[in-house]
Amino acid sequence: MQIDALALRMRPRTPQEATDLGVRLCQSTARSVFRCHAVTAIPLIVLALASAEIGSAAPFLAIWCAKPWLDRTILFVLSRAAFGQDTRVVDLWRAQRTVWWEQFFFTWTIRRLSMWRSFTQPVYQLEGAPIWNARARVRQIRRHGAASALVMTQVFAVSELLLTVALVSLAFWFAPADQRPNIIEQWQRGWFVVATAYALAVFFLEPFYVAAGFAMYLNRRADLEAWDIEQEFRRAFAH
Repeated sequence: MQIDALALRMRPRTPQEATDLGVRLCQSTARSVFRCHAVTAIPLIVLALASAEIGSAAPFLAIWCAKPWLDRTILFVLSRAAFGQDTRVVDLWRAQRTVWWEQFFFTWTIRRLSMWRSFTQPVYQLEGAPIWNARARVRQIRRHGAASALVMTQVFAVSELLLTVALVSLAFWFAPADQRPNIIEQWQRGWFVVATAYALAVFFLEPFYVAAGFAMYLNRRADLEAWDIEQEFRRAFAH
């Protein structure tokens, strides 16, 4: 990795500060992040919601299982943004083999069970090591920061739940007083409304979750490899 090409100023940060850095990175590149995110997320969400005919829980399960795969597109955009590069849909399309299809089975199974997946995903996706050879590297990255990454995951899970509830509540707030929907009586339609709200919450929050984990990963790399010192030396000798 070319440290001098990083657009981010690396310095020692607490995990909370690193999380904040990730959120700000996502905010600053929101146009390219959500543009590319929509290319993969919207078709998948439509297919997931269509699975409601199979069972009321099917859309929730499909979207929940797809999160690590959706994260790969978001991380691709954020990793380029960290080096000051804007990402277009055509750039994503050219890189589809490595972004969408590489480690496909691993992404949809084992990665889904990780409680700190946004923190360790850059090891699997960006460092280029084979899956089984990356385990030692993941342990090294996770040695300091796993607890914070776990807490961060739980915070985003609670935020996702609250946003879903807030979106569902809009159906009651804006409905006429005498025509408020009864989700209990119309349970099938009600579950579809809840699934749609959940899909919207995931679509909005997932980029920020991935960005927070990515920034924590960069912070850990900086701690391990003294990137902050190297950046300062490069700046000093550049003048």
